[in-house]
Amino acid sequence: MKCRKKARLRLIRTENVGPVTFRQLINRYESAEKVIEVLPELAKRGGRKKPLVACSISKINKELEELEKIGGELIVLGDTYYPTPLAATEDAPPIMMGLGHTHLLNQNTFAIVGARNASAVGLKVANNFATKLGEALYIIASGLARGIDAAAHQGSINSGTIAVLAGGADVIYPRENTEIYHKIKETGLILSEMPFGTQPQARHFPRRNRIISGLALGVLVVEATHKSGTLITARLASEQGREVFAIPCSPLDPRSKGPNTLIKQGAQLTVSAQDILDVFSLMSGRSISEPQADLFTSGPYLEEKNSDIEKATIKIKEKLSHTAVSIDEIIRLTELSPMAVQTVLLDLELAEEITRYVGNRVSFC
Repeated sequence: MKCRKKARLRLIRTENVGPVTFRQLINRYESAEKVIEVLPELAKRGGRKKPLVACSISKINKELEELEKIGGELIVLGDTYYPTPLAATEDAPPIMMGLGHTHLLNQNTFAIVGARNASAVGLKVANNFATKLGEALYIIASGLARGIDAAAHQGSINSGTIAVLAGGADVIYPRENTEIYHKIKETGLILSEMPFGTQPQARHFPRRNRIISGLALGVLVVEATHKSGTLITARLASEQGREVFAIPCSPLDPRSKGPNTLIKQGAQLTVSAQDILDVFSLMSGRSISEPQADLFTSGPYLEEKNSDIEKATIKIKEKLSHTAVSIDEIIRLTELSPMAVQTVLLDLELAEEITRYVGNRVSFC
């Protein structure tokens, strides 16, 4: 099994292989080892000129050695302890690095997110909600950002908290949260899908946010401006079928625009932790569905005729542009089978011809 996990890590660290592509490739070819073997041909078939080579074994061994050195754990999609709510999302991270107590991933989790430049009242509210929900046996997830995130972690440090990072699990960002980072590492869990040593960049934060919402049964927004990463988390939560909660704020405060807008759009208006607990009590019979395919028991390897793929590729490229379009729309317009469309899109992504977006959409790069 260790070799299989290492192969999966090698595959997800390969250029142009994202979470959705990873899952589809594994489901088609049964194992990461087989995928690595056919990658060059798939990329060539998609139009790539430069050979696509899987991440080197030496690089993977180095990453695993660093993880072991600091007492971390490799968390692989398909493992029994991989969190079920996150596994049920379409772009679940195939591999995560965990520092601390990975058993927290198997408990009910709730996310609290909000403004970095939070008010004193907002910080107190986030801390209080985290404490109360922790006492009700919920693990609190957030992103270790300054402001609301840090307050939520502080409030749940004794009951259990998960910090999802945009950079590597060994990279503390922002530096002002060094103390809380080490406390979480000791009593909670530090989590990241990025390679060790990765410095967080703007494009990494939406990826981190979909893990925060994916882990949780619901998300609470405490203060957020109209165009903030917090609202990305709330949108992702809604798309993932999670409950979204928001605390109303004074309309005179620019940080009120995010939660007040969410409430207008249907988020649960929330003034106490009991409001959240009452909603979950009513939902006690509901559960988040299992992922469609388990990576350890995937389907058979599919053989395709190159001539058929070439014809399908021409059809699909005609319908693509630099504006993202849903894959369902491509299937409808081309009148091709879902399997044929997914096969071509995989080849095109590996060839760096297309970009894949959250919400099952694609466009030309």
